[in-house]
Amino acid sequence: MKNNLYQEFNNIFNKEAEYAYFSPGRVNLIGEHIDYNGGLVMPCAITFGTYLLISPNEDGVFRFRSLNFGEQQDIAVQASYEKVGENWFNFPIGVIDSFVKEGHELKGLDFLFYGDIPIGSGLSSSASIEVVTSFALNDIFNSGYSKLDLVKLSKYVENQFIGVNCGIMDQFAVAFGEKNKALMLNCDTLDYEAVDSNLGKYVLAIINTNKPRKLAESKYNERVEECQTALAELKQELDINYLCDIDTDTFKKHQHLITSPVVLKRAKHVIEENDRVKLAAKALAGNNLDEFGQLMYASHDSLRDLYEVSGVELDAVAEYSKTNPDVAGARMTGAGFGGCAIALVKGDAFEAFSKGVTEYYTNKIGYAPSVYSSLIGNGVGLLAEVVI
Repeated sequence: MKNNLYQEFNNIFNKEAEYAYFSPGRVNLIGEHIDYNGGLVMPCAITFGTYLLISPNEDGVFRFRSLNFGEQQDIAVQASYEKVGENWFNFPIGVIDSFVKEGHELKGLDFLFYGDIPIGSGLSSSASIEVVTSFALNDIFNSGYSKLDLVKLSKYVENQFIGVNCGIMDQFAVAFGEKNKALMLNCDTLDYEAVDSNLGKYVLAIINTNKPRKLAESKYNERVEECQTALAELKQELDINYLCDIDTDTFKKHQHLITSPVVLKRAKHVIEENDRVKLAAKALAGNNLDEFGQLMYASHDSLRDLYEVSGVELDAVAEYSKTNPDVAGARMTGAGFGGCAIALVKGDAFEAFSKGVTEYYTNKIGYAPSVYSSLIGNGVGLLAEVVI
């Protein structure tokens, strides 16, 4: 489909596309449920994403079309915009609303979106749409935003216009991603390091459990509260703002302050996971993929046993991966209770892995997962420059 985008644009709008952009999806390689605890995460851009073709029009109208969805919207250029139901085009409309409210004069555009990110998989299709739209508007109208400005604007759209209380990792990863690099990002300060992550003979397998993530939001809020409780109790003796301000050794010396066994488990995961991210960065930079794989497994075990945000579906993927000698490591990624797992799989064994994990998962769960292969790709940019 992506090879025919220009022709599709011509068919829909009866003219040539003048601009073309791409923004990827993302996975978090390691560092889960610590972004709201002042810790480190390690996302990377993937080679699936959102393609956007645009041409100006003289009609003073924004026209939104997608090759993924049947819903269309034409809306006049105006001073402010409102969300229209639960439609996909709310994401670009929200970006336009932010540009206009910050004083930028926009003119009519015809938009054609196409995404090859699996919908509802937890690979950040919404952030991908927001960032590609904001990048495109900034480019076309010379609005003067930095890439970090666009990340913050896109997060604002997600939080305020769409109404989803996400952190900044998703937008940051799809904007700043680099080919063969993971981003070790401090979610509090937004300082980051691009860590060399040449996968060599391996590919990143993304396994969508195809389980609806109904529990994720309620359990997410519950975990945030539990972490806040742990922090408050540790602050009786420690001068800290976040759980991730301390390392595992310091935590062991003060864990007696936490009165609830459940809250203690949550805090233990957060602090140990933050330390794992640092170890993972060293392993990747040293091209030690076996060690990185073991850290992935340790992360999954902690998310299952201490943070309790996994589930039989995600656990099935990790269980199978541990039996396959062509897999270096695997773990759930994202909020949990469904969504995706990732595995580091030898490229020449990917098809066999895909078949094996599908069979194991289907026998255990009762329906099949979807399995994809990806490399670590580039962040948002002009289509011709960023697509691998």
